[in-house]
Amino acid sequence: MNVIISNERQSELANLNIEIIKSIHGVFDADEIVQSFSNFFFGRMILDLTALKDYKDIRNLQKLSMSLDVEKIIVLLPDTPECLSPRFLSGLISMGIYNFTTNLDGVNYLLTNPNTYRDVAHLHQIEEPVSPTGGVAAPIVTNNSGMQQIISTGTYILGIKNITDHSGATMLIYMLKNAIKEMGRSVIAMEVDKTDFMYFNDKEMLSISNNNLASELLKHKDANIVLVDLNKDGDTEICNEVLYLIEPSTIKLNKLMKKDRRAFEKLAGKKVVLAQSILSESDIKQFEYEAGIKIFFVMPPLDERNSNTEVLQDLLSRLGINNY
Repeated sequence: MNVIISNERQSELANLNIEIIKSIHGVFDADEIVQSFSNFFFGRMILDLTALKDYKDIRNLQKLSMSLDVEKIIVLLPDTPECLSPRFLSGLISMGIYNFTTNLDGVNYLLTNPNTYRDVAHLHQIEEPVSPTGGVAAPIVTNNSGMQQIISTGTYILGIKNITDHSGATMLIYMLKNAIKEMGRSVIAMEVDKTDFMYFNDKEMLSISNNNLASELLKHKDANIVLVDLNKDGDTEICNEVLYLIEPSTIKLNKLMKKDRRAFEKLAGKKVVLAQSILSESDIKQFEYEAGIKIFFVMPPLDERNSNTEVLQDLLSRLGINNY
């Protein structure tokens, strides 16, 4: 079931052939919309932008993006130079609002074919933003793939990705989060496209979709450190650093090579961690030689019931996280 918030485009939106659970008409400030729908279950929200008070001030849309699921919002833009300017559209994209259009055909299309960042990346202009104090804030940059990398001032985003199956990324993130918290730093953990975190019953561990990763990072930009369990399809480009976990057991390595014979070649130059490793120093050197990669860190089997402080602090120190 869907929600419609309309004003000047009410007559057009009345022609949408969709199921509607709630429809409101008029001009509303951002706080009113958040209060009405933050705890209201809906499939999609079609927002006639003229229904948002002072909609030309993009900070009002930012209020919505911080409290509502932007993946569910389709913004119907006025066909005006201000709202179609590269700066305005880039602002929407930076908030994680990827579904916007100027006409009803576009709304109908986005209802069944929602955009991802890659669909709108060509519209995203990367600028050096100005901080509220007048200085230059940390930039939003892109790499050659065009995927945005959000590096908020003072925030370090660490991605962790299993290369061999079940190498312990989820548990490592849980233990790292606790270790970082003990250091007195604010930390949030996120997992991408899975729901293992729910079993920790920890409000600082969030399960999100890959498409929503950028907007969730923006919501938590005040955290000193964000840990991201990237899963197999998570975007690594959005992180400051990524750790690639390999469990060096024979069966795990053979399975990996059967799936992708170029797996080690793809890891060249990356921060590879041997997880749950009991290899000797000579075995590790032999592994590096045979795989053609350099090992960044060797993680022994960890006891989840203990703090494992020495090992985890060693890893955090190697990454330079102690400086954040």
